[in-house]
Amino acid sequence: MFLRVATLALLPAIVVQGLKVKKNTPRLPEATGERQGQQGTGPKLSLLIVGDSAAAGVGVETQQDALLGAILHILEKHFSVNWCLHAKSGDNSSKIMQNIEKLQNAPYDVVITSVGVNDVTQFMGAKQWIAKQKQLYALIESKFSPKLMIVTGVPPMNEFPALPNPLGWLFGQYAAQMNQKLKAWVQLHPNMQLIEYDLAQYRALNLSMAEDGFHPSKEVYQIWGSQVAEKIFQAI
Repeated sequence: MFLRVATLALLPAIVVQGLKVKKNTPRLPEATGERQGQQGTGPKLSLLIVGDSAAAGVGVETQQDALLGAILHILEKHFSVNWCLHAKSGDNSSKIMQNIEKLQNAPYDVVITSVGVNDVTQFMGAKQWIAKQKQLYALIESKFSPKLMIVTGVPPMNEFPALPNPLGWLFGQYAAQMNQKLKAWVQLHPNMQLIEYDLAQYRALNLSMAEDGFHPSKEVYQIWGSQVAEKIFQAI
C-alpha cells in the first residue's frame, strides 16, 4: 500500500525524470556473438540462459564479455557444455514467457534466468510479479525439465547511475519488494538457487556499470558468471 501511495504522490516528478532518462541514456545494443554452441571437455552439461537485456549482454560488445562468456570461461575447464541463449532487450516477464513458449521442448541440466527490471519500470507490484514468476518457472519446468534453475534477483535499481531520485529510489523500492517475495519462494524449491546482488562486494571492488549507467559492465558480468558457476558446481 505504501509503495502504491508513494508512486501516485511522486507521479509528476517521475514522469518528468523518466522522459529525461529515456532521452539522455544511450541505447546500447545487445552483445554480438553466437547464441548456441558447444565447448569445453569433460562430462556433458547442457545450459540455457533466458531473460532480458542483461541476459542478452547489453553493456558489453561481445558475448565473450557478457554473462554467457563469463559462465563458459569457468565451466569449459570442467564440462563439455552445450549452451543456448534466448534473451532480448526490453522483455518483461510476460514477453519472456511468450518467447519460451516458442522454443522446442528439450531437456537442459541448468536454466539461468534474468527477469524483473522491465517489470519494475512498469510499476508492477510484488504480489502480481511473484505470481508471474511462478508461471514462468512452471513453464521452464514443463519445457526443459532442468535439474537446476538459477534465478537472478532483481538488481537494486536505486544504485543505477542513470536513474536520478526520486525515480531511482522508487524503482529500488519495487525491486526490493520483488526480491523479498522471490527469496521466500525460491527457498521452498530444492532445485532452485537464487543469485543475490552483493552491493558491499561491488562497492569494495569499486566496480562501475556500463556506459549507459543502467546495464552491467564486463567486470560485473564476470562476478555474476562466477556466482552462477559456483551454484552449478555445488548442485551438479
